[in-house]
Amino acid sequence: MVSKKKVDIKNYLKKRNVKRFSIFIAISFIFLIFSKLSNDYKQTIALKVNLDNLEDEIMLQNDSLNKLEAIVEAKGFALVPFIFNKTKAVDLDVKTHLSTEREHFVFNVQNHRFIIEDQLGSSYKLLSVKPDTLILPYSKRAAKYVPVILNTDIDFATGYDVKDGFSLDIDSVKIVGSSIKIDSIISISTEALSLNDVNTNIEEDIDFISTKGIEIFPKSTTVRAHVKRFTEGQKQVPVQIRNKPANTNINYFPKSVTVSYYVDLDNYNLIEAKDFTVECDYGDIKKNQTYFVPKITKQPEFVKRVGMKQKRIDFIKL
Repeated sequence: MVSKKKVDIKNYLKKRNVKRFSIFIAISFIFLIFSKLSNDYKQTIALKVNLDNLEDEIMLQNDSLNKLEAIVEAKGFALVPFIFNKTKAVDLDVKTHLSTEREHFVFNVQNHRFIIEDQLGSSYKLLSVKPDTLILPYSKRAAKYVPVILNTDIDFATGYDVKDGFSLDIDSVKIVGSSIKIDSIISISTEALSLNDVNTNIEEDIDFISTKGIEIFPKSTTVRAHVKRFTEGQKQVPVQIRNKPANTNINYFPKSVTVSYYVDLDNYNLIEAKDFTVECDYGDIKKNQTYFVPKITKQPEFVKRVGMKQKRIDFIKL
């Protein structure tokens, strides 16, 4: 019995020693890593050049040329990200950092070395960079502005409608592509704005319908509309005859018509009969015709779906 206990104690001590040794090794390894990463190292990295403020119609010919090769010196900690990806982006402004020649941009690397240093950051010391001059070929596509057409498919809740129509952030877009393609385009439509049971104001981002081989700038717009509660109203409006010859006397019936309209509740009590004008044009009468076709020629801007119950005004010559 005593012998068995001694064996168990020895095994226990051995296990504890192994654990302590493992912890010691792990701590030593961590200190070693920190020590190594605290040293200075040289590293070659690729700088991917991104161009800002590039005109929409400009297309770079070869993206593989948009690179610089830099040798930097930095602490190991700063170089850790480059273990997985040895490329860093550098942003250049076309209008201020590059000179524009016919069919190519020129970036004088040595004269603008400070831009690269600033974007690398203070953790890196830039030792060298090549090539001395970066040449980026480009081509210029045709471009023009065309109006925007809103495409909607909206189902309003009962008694609700849009007041004052829809508004867009922009009324035209720039299209870019070959001159053959863009010459035939006269407008750009939005994707269908599809909404159901709408009873609140509308504010939606919506894309433009793309065309193969054509780029659109911008790609989308914001649609806004005030949605109000609407109701139907009616007014009795007198009929006016225009273009009647001075030597012609007629009698017509009815002398007034019922004009119906759809209006938001805020403006319902503001509507008066004098806000509408219903006219019959004597010049539109054909031979042996004994009636006029009345037309509403004036109405308030804020009313919708104006109509008349009477479709004809009968008359006789006296």
